[in-house]
Amino acid sequence: MLAVPGDLPLPEADIDLRVRRGTPGFHLTNLALFSAGFSTFALIYCVQPLMPVFSQEFGITPAQSSLALSATTGLLAFAMLIASSLSEIVGRKPVMIVSLLASSLLMMACTFVESWHQLVILRALAGITFSGLPAVAMAYVGEEIHPESVGLAMGLYIGGSGLGGLGGRTIVGIITDFVSWRTGLFAVGLVGVACALILWQTLPASRHFKRAAPSFRALAGSFAGHLRDGRQRALLLQGFLLLGSFVCVYNYTGYRLMKAPFSLSQGTVSLIFGVYIVGIFSSAYIGDLGSRLGRGPVLCGSMALMLGGILLTLVPTLPVIIAGMAILTFGFFGAHSVASSWVGANARHAKAQASSLYLFAYYLGSSTIGTLGGVFWLHGEWPGVVALLASLLLIGLMVAAWLAWQGRAGQPARGV
Repeated sequence: MLAVPGDLPLPEADIDLRVRRGTPGFHLTNLALFSAGFSTFALIYCVQPLMPVFSQEFGITPAQSSLALSATTGLLAFAMLIASSLSEIVGRKPVMIVSLLASSLLMMACTFVESWHQLVILRALAGITFSGLPAVAMAYVGEEIHPESVGLAMGLYIGGSGLGGLGGRTIVGIITDFVSWRTGLFAVGLVGVACALILWQTLPASRHFKRAAPSFRALAGSFAGHLRDGRQRALLLQGFLLLGSFVCVYNYTGYRLMKAPFSLSQGTVSLIFGVYIVGIFSSAYIGDLGSRLGRGPVLCGSMALMLGGILLTLVPTLPVIIAGMAILTFGFFGAHSVASSWVGANARHAKAQASSLYLFAYYLGSSTIGTLGGVFWLHGEWPGVVALLASLLLIGLMVAAWLAWQGRAGQPARGV
């Protein structure tokens, strides 16, 4: 079978040549990937606060309105498996740049749709174009950054994603209040184009990437090898539960806060989504903490924070709801930072495929649980949504505990 990047352990000399924290290369890499993470999450999640607007304008249910996001993340989940493999052949940086630029142009095209179905189709196509960035960026970090600095680098990338999620929602929400949702989406598309240019100009060329010749058998073997690893399977399940639960909260919070007794405006709800900013700090801080104290215990603590945060939102008082969302957001970004870096560290070969499998589960959880939450909202409103998410997060906490036990006991992962 054809070898792919990462099949053999790297010699110590090669590891020593990787980029370390505090160096100019580290700063340039993080600027580029921070910009990429920012624009990717802004482009993907800027439609989230618009779901009540879509329901009114197009006459659709909350579950149908969630397709503006779920269609994107659903196609993204599957397309990443192909894009990550493509990056093993043509290189990391070209795939990331083309992906971000094409996604930005599709977002700008969404502003000219005349029907709901046209919007969903364009958002689904964007899911395909987005696929060339998340898993490939994770693989780039795993290849180019020194192991001692990977946790911080991944945390900063995910922090950029958090800021992008906040920025996209805020830009669209405020512009929608004063102009229109179409103008808001166009503005986010322009931001994406600008970030694609930053990525092109500042991301250092790969120094440790080893190009693979096209081979379906080799790529299929890489995926199969990762799926035989019990620890990797647990991390895939964790990714599914993490983003699915997180997205579901933000999908239906708008519906809750725009109706009585809160009756908030679109712009105000978007500003409340500003609690997203805590993710910028938690991803870098907890990601680095996981590298120093052990990923297992830190992941368990992050999942417990998410569970406590979602339960706190049951209190029908706006400050307490916001506090609950902030706690859940802090826990989510920390858990994702730890889990995503764990995937690359645990992978023995083909790190891009390992990352893409994790993100496949991650975004599949977003589309599946994000839409399922609409059914629970329809029949039980917010208490129904919380019942669904508390159950899922409890499962996630048990998975994290199993992973922590595996790490502490030194259990073999494969075949578990």
